[in-house]
Amino acid sequence: MGLFSKKKKKPVNPADVQAVPMKVINYHPKIILAWAKAVEGNAELGKWLTENNYKELTVACSAIRLNDEARTWLMQNGYPHLMAMIHAAEGNAQALRWLEVNNMEILAHIAKAVEDEQEAWEWLRLYATQDLFILAQSIKKVKDDIELNHNDVHSFGVD
Repeated sequence: MGLFSKKKKKPVNPADVQAVPMKVINYHPKIILAWAKAVEGNAELGKWLTENNYKELTVACSAIRLNDEARTWLMQNGYPHLMAMIHAAEGNAQALRWLEVNNMEILAHIAKAVEDEQEAWEWLRLYATQDLFILAQSIKKVKDDIELNHNDVHSFGVD
């Protein structure tokens, strides 16, 4: 009898929740472009980002590709806003709302664009810099590829 029963999650005790200070994410357009190419799989640029004190961007590449250790690292090392953007780009409405409530408009629009909201693409085109538009395109391509692999019975477990 319990084959399909779900384990109930224990409620979170507010006293156990610790605030993680958020680190500033303000990068030169060249760094954003390097990140976009690393998201697409350019290992050389990923290595360069790590070696030049942009480890969070390399880790975010892994988090975008569903790596749980990378996701945990982002949360524990001051980048919950990057993780929220990744979750929102996967359709998590709560993460999107968190970005909006915390005035992270660009990250929210990138996430919505990755989710293929045309208004978000238009907003990015009008108000964001070209490097951020390219980053959103790169993340969308990877997320679409992951989705395609998940829906293809011939590639089960590939990613």
